[in-house]
Amino acid sequence: MKMRDLEQRTGVNRETIRIYLKHGLMPEPQRPKRNVADYGEEHVRAIEAIRGLQKKTRLPLHLIKRAMEGDTTVMPADASAFPHLDSLIAARAGVDEALLPLSSLSGRYPRAETDARALEKVGAIRLFRRGGKLHLSRIDAQLVSLWGDMRSAGFTEELGFYPEVCELHVKAAEQLAHAELKIFLQNLRGRGSEGQAADMAQAALTLLLSFFGLIRTKTVIADLRGPAG
Repeated sequence: MKMRDLEQRTGVNRETIRIYLKHGLMPEPQRPKRNVADYGEEHVRAIEAIRGLQKKTRLPLHLIKRAMEGDTTVMPADASAFPHLDSLIAARAGVDEALLPLSSLSGRYPRAETDARALEKVGAIRLFRRGGKLHLSRIDAQLVSLWGDMRSAGFTEELGFYPEVCELHVKAAEQLAHAELKIFLQNLRGRGSEGQAADMAQAALTLLLSFFGLIRTKTVIADLRGPAG
């Protein structure tokens, strides 16, 4: 979207938005040409998060910037509940929640619609109907694509592998994520800024996923080898 569209979506004028960018509170827009800037949903969420922090904490921008850099002394005691943590993480990670047409996957993955409907039944993704066509988020599109790659690796119906097998992973991932988030918030509540929490959460999303994957690999190898001795 262009700057005028971003202004309309957020109710914030371009001068203020440029100040946010100058202070490093938002990701830089994409610039396909020298004098052209394209903004996305991550910028909308970042502006909403900043406005929410300003309203709740009444901190000026330079202190919000310090808080995001880990200076917990600038945060008032009543701001420890992290009400905008999700928006900060999404904005920093560049998560784009704009919907994509499901048909955009069919070129590479001919079974994309069938797989998507099956994955929706087990709670892995959510489909939306827009203008008579099915759409899904970018993250959900990645999930459908991953199952398409599983097919290419040989996991087909002929061998008894259906998208519904992912239900096991959906339940395990959701249960693990709920437990992780509970521990995370309990340990950090009242001990750090929202920006610091966003940094830690963003790192954990990558690092603990690798940790989890290595534990799975060890377990699979151990099970295949059978009991020791």
